[in-house]
Amino acid sequence: MRPIEPRFELRLAQGPADLRAAQRLRYEVFVAELGGDGPMVDHVARLEQDRFDPFCDHLLLLDTNRPKSENQVIAAYRVMTAEGAAKAGQFYCADEYDLSALQKSGRKLLELGRSCLHAEYRGGAALYHLWNGLARYTMERDIEVLFGVASFHGTDVQALAEPLANLHHRFIAPEDLRVRTQSAHYQSMNLMPAAQIDRARAMRATPALIKGYLRLGGFVGDGAFVDHAFNTVDICLILDTQRMNPRQRAIYTGEMAEAAG
Repeated sequence: MRPIEPRFELRLAQGPADLRAAQRLRYEVFVAELGGDGPMVDHVARLEQDRFDPFCDHLLLLDTNRPKSENQVIAAYRVMTAEGAAKAGQFYCADEYDLSALQKSGRKLLELGRSCLHAEYRGGAALYHLWNGLARYTMERDIEVLFGVASFHGTDVQALAEPLANLHHRFIAPEDLRVRTQSAHYQSMNLMPAAQIDRARAMRATPALIKGYLRLGGFVGDGAFVDHAFNTVDICLILDTQRMNPRQRAIYTGEMAEAAG
């Protein structure tokens, strides 16, 4: 059970031990819970890791009231700046999406990934603490555009036709920000006419993380990517901080976090 009174602490990973704690949480969520895998996943040590980790910052949310014998990292976000991507040779999601529109924009970019939350803390305040920390991180670095893949569980595209089509018809990114699934892997999200979509049902079938970005004024790229290794269908989310309206900016900066929760 979740501790009755969690004591949250938000910080960037400060060394190898912090990174391993994030990777252990990622294993529990992405591998043990959702059935994902990957070439560098360590099933013996229960670590979900990849080659991009050393080039990223890792934003961690801890519950210091959890026993020290347990992993106190209960939420994590991996973020990569353009400088980190240059060292890594690419942004993580460049294998899935053509990022030319973003990279030619001249805007200051930040890629988001590996967002995960311990099952015991879902539906509470933890995610908003994590998002507020992310907002501070981006504002301190004058980030203009955030982007990254977010996922639907499972790889049956037809089972996800309605929510995917809803995203395509209602939230497609403007041309200047419209990334597109790499041609070899392109999966259209235009899977049914807009008039046939039950919007309320489609949104109920959309993961909370995706809905959160849409509430902030986020967009989706053109096309989905079926990730068989992670057992997901991925979409690319793009958030332009300069296109936010005042209410969206207030939520993003944390001024309305309590009301949003």
